[in-house]
Amino acid sequence: MTVVASTRGELAALRSQVVDSAGGGSIAVVMTMGALHAGHAELIRRARDRARVVIVTDFLNPLQFAPGEDLDKYPRTFDADLQLCREERVDLLFAPTPDVIYPHDDQLVRVSAGPVGDVLEGDSRPGHFDGVVTVVAKLLHLTSPDLAYFGQKDAQQLWLIDRMVRDLDFPVEVVSVPTVRDEAGLALSSRNVYLDASDRSAARALSRSLQAGAHAAQRGAESSLAAAREVLAAEGGVRLDYLELVEPFSFASVSPDYSGEALLLVAAFVGRTRLIDNVRLRLGSGREEE
Repeated sequence: MTVVASTRGELAALRSQVVDSAGGGSIAVVMTMGALHAGHAELIRRARDRARVVIVTDFLNPLQFAPGEDLDKYPRTFDADLQLCREERVDLLFAPTPDVIYPHDDQLVRVSAGPVGDVLEGDSRPGHFDGVVTVVAKLLHLTSPDLAYFGQKDAQQLWLIDRMVRDLDFPVEVVSVPTVRDEAGLALSSRNVYLDASDRSAARALSRSLQAGAHAAQRGAESSLAAAREVLAAEGGVRLDYLELVEPFSFASVSPDYSGEALLLVAAFVGRTRLIDNVRLRLGSGREEE
């Protein structure tokens, strides 16, 4: 049975109860902004594979939305979220309001995402990653997990959270989970509910562009980027924000002669909806990716 906490006191009390009921063991957390879908369900299943207790946080964090972004219209589906948690045997759902997480109205002291937080997504969404790592730090303190599960679709976010945990000595293991996609390759996202049938068809060009870039990776960075751009340019419903190849351990842009593991990242608008995706590939490997 999934129990629900909405305050800090309820979280502390219910966490103790579910841990005692489980007879101890490791605790995992899956952090979400609600509007749960099959991708979140996969995170929960992976957490359940290793942990005796699984906690899900359902919090729409205002700190990571800039003025003019979609905070007000972001999908809110708590009843459906709770049902999914029950189906996936989540032990505790923590669903606080902003005043619970930020009780002093203004979060004057925040965690800095550092220089990697200012590029790519951070350049397109200034301050976004400071808001992300700040709320993740707070939720890690409040839930005190041994394991924290995050999806690889948000590759830059995942890198920053893992680096924060290591740099600030949080006693938790960050576990990454591969991106979950629909039958045509579109990465699952809560924002996909904004897409109509035409938009959804156009949005699948993002994953096709990444696969084209991966297949051309043997010929080097410039060929990989060119192949990906060609797919995106052919889809009239997509407006590109950025398409970049970066080193996976630093998020620095690769040089034209770079050889080795890389991440190909894309962000684009489909209609009025902004989507992101990525693929890991090997540049200059002398063979095409499968």
